[in-house]
This record gives sequence, C-alpha cells and structure tokens, in this order.
Amino acid sequence: QVQLVESGGGLVQAGGSLRLSCAASRRTFSGYVMGWFRQAPGKEREFVAHITWTGGSTYYANSVKGRFTISRDNAKNTVYLQMNTLKPEDTAVYYCAAVSPGRSEYDYWGQGTQVTVSS
Repeated sequence: QVQLVESGGGLVQAGGSLRLSCAASRRTFSGYVMGWFRQAPGKEREFVAHITWTGGSTYYANSVKGRFTISRDNAKNTVYLQMNTLKPEDTAVYYCAAVSPGRSEYDYWGQGTQVTVSS
C-alpha cells in the first residue's frame, strides 16, 4: 500500500512559478513510475508528466512541455513538479499518481492540490 500526499499548490499570477511535491509513504520508492495529472473544473482529468523510477526517462504533455519539469528524489520518497511560466489554463487540481512495479496502470493516487493561476 502506498499513500501519496501532494503539497505546494496555491494562487499565482500568470507567468509565475510553483513547485509541487508528492511524498510517498512507502519506505521504498524503487520501481515505481510516478506521474502528475490535473483536472480543471468541468473537464476530464488529463496527464501532465511522468518519470521512471531511476529518473532517467521523463515524458510530458504537449501543453506543458518546456515549462514544467518533473523530478524525483528516491532517498526522500518524493516527486516534484516544477511549473514555470504558468498560464491561467494551468488552473486545476493537480494529482500525483504511482504505477506499481509490474503494473501498466496508475494504481495509487493522492488527494490533489489546487493550483490557481490568475491573469
């Protein structure tokens, strides 16, 4: 069982930056692919970025590529999402998620953290 707790959300002006953190409860982070998703009001949840457990491979949605950076610190069981040049359309609840080793779908989710970007 893995519990994921996001933090770092808030209100920021367009063009600003925020860094989200996701802390995992499990003692070992090894093997877990970690991802960030977001859901804006009235919209479907959408993929933002993911990172392999070694951190050697990352993948981003086109809408955030070049502005967001996903990273992880396995010693701290924490994944980060650095968000720069934020836009009002980035406003959403951001969720951290994990794929257990050997699985193909995200099977653990955090409770979400609100990010609001004002114009």
